[in-house]
Amino acid sequence: MSSEESQTLSSDSAVDSPQQEQSKKAAKKEAAKLEKLRRRQEASALASAAQSISVEDDPLAANYGDVPLLDLQSKVEVSDWTDVSALTEALRDRYVLVHGRAQAIRAVGKNMAFLVVREKGFTVQCVVTAQPDVVSRQMVKYVAALNRESIVDIEGIVSVPTVPIKGATQQVEVQVRKLYCVNKAIPTLPINIEDAARSEVDIEKALQAGEQLVRVNQDTRLNNRVLDIRTPANQGIFRIQCQVGTIFRQFLLSEGFIEIHTPKLIAGASEGGAAVFRLDYKGQPACLAQSPQLHKQMAICGDLGRVFEIGPVFRAEDSFTHRHLCEFTGLDVEMEIRHYFEVMNIVDRLFVTMFDSLNRNCSKELEAVGRQYPFEPLKYLRQTLRLTFEEGIQMLKDAGVEVDPFGDLNTETERKLGQLVLEKYGTEFYILHRYPLAVRPFYTMPCYDNPAYSNSFDVFIRGEEIISGAQRVHEPEFLTERAQALGIDVSTISTYIDSFRYGAPPHGGFGVGLERVVMLFCGLNNIRKTSLFPRDPLRLAP
Repeated sequence: MSSEESQTLSSDSAVDSPQQEQSKKAAKKEAAKLEKLRRRQEASALASAAQSISVEDDPLAANYGDVPLLDLQSKVEVSDWTDVSALTEALRDRYVLVHGRAQAIRAVGKNMAFLVVREKGFTVQCVVTAQPDVVSRQMVKYVAALNRESIVDIEGIVSVPTVPIKGATQQVEVQVRKLYCVNKAIPTLPINIEDAARSEVDIEKALQAGEQLVRVNQDTRLNNRVLDIRTPANQGIFRIQCQVGTIFRQFLLSEGFIEIHTPKLIAGASEGGAAVFRLDYKGQPACLAQSPQLHKQMAICGDLGRVFEIGPVFRAEDSFTHRHLCEFTGLDVEMEIRHYFEVMNIVDRLFVTMFDSLNRNCSKELEAVGRQYPFEPLKYLRQTLRLTFEEGIQMLKDAGVEVDPFGDLNTETERKLGQLVLEKYGTEFYILHRYPLAVRPFYTMPCYDNPAYSNSFDVFIRGEEIISGAQRVHEPEFLTERAQALGIDVSTISTYIDSFRYGAPPHGGFGVGLERVVMLFCGLNNIRKTSLFPRDPLRLAP
């Protein structure tokens, strides 16, 4: 039997098993993949050869090209770089060195190419024009072939165009004399920065005009977070977030607080309930700290007086909503007091100072956020409004909302109360205090005049909670009684309770969610937008 007949018999009369069929498909797929790779490598080799020929033929070849790795290993010390943000008319006719990303590239014939370079959210238009003995056609071609988001170094002369530049933040141009690619981005990015930076308003307008623009959804953004962070809005969000943390620290330092750092691995739950990350620690039960609460209080017992911390806190949730992250950043405060109003006084002054500073010093960042996610500036009073829990309940009842007078407020009722407060008092930032004791943690001090209520408070921005605070129980026997009543295993927090047996001053404090403050100040609809690399029940990467 000939080999051809053998092949025919094999294909016509025999029936492959599902495993064999799957194996064949996998083999074909792998062969096709290898062939595609081979062709790509051949094309790359041809392109490199063509480029090398053109470079060899170009007497100005030293003025452009890819920077070899050896030169990037801190081989040569370079100074006198100019930030893109500093490129203004004052530098007209000055020779500058600029470093950044190739955000947009456009060739205009064979003799000219435009390149928008971005650095830290600022952009400048660079012009590459073929000129004898200055810029070659090959250089223009090289620039036109660069991949977007590649890192480039540019040398050139600052010029001031006669018409406004719409595609860049800086109203000057750089006439390029030399350009080097420090690091190449891949030709096709998972998401385009231009698409990721587009607002819903722009998308809707385009649809009405019969044009369909790319909409990048939240999961795609988070899967490609490194690219998503590069959008102007995200650059603004995380610079604003930095300012919030900085103002928090500076204000408290000026008020006599000191910064501490508490452990994140503890023996027992700091607040009780099911929202705890439990784990085994060398045979011992342990959990990640829901807050630095217990150790903040122990620091007060150690005579540190007034303390604060900026650091991670952890909460486990069965379902993820925009209100909670499994891991987020806490801004926490504890202080000796004579009356728990002193804690609210600190909150009042701290946040009015913070809002004033953000509005004054982050106008460009807020504008960048607002272009993609339009929002109204936060309304707040010079002296923060304070309402008792009972007053808040009465406002809700007067508006026809039925609520439990001794229960906690849910998200819907909190937002409704925020709307009512805005209408009546003209503020979106306020304090609600004297919460029912039954809905507060075990270490919360009851009210002296009615034990059904507590010396505690929550703070709201745009109808959503950002702060929970209170006077703490500092009497060890009563603290033990409260913990047991809420089902907490006292043996797991014995060192915490013992710290109050050595003499403890009256004290109180509060905890703030950093991401929530930024989210609500900027009127955003999802806390993932203000978490750099979110961690929730469905996401552990990137």
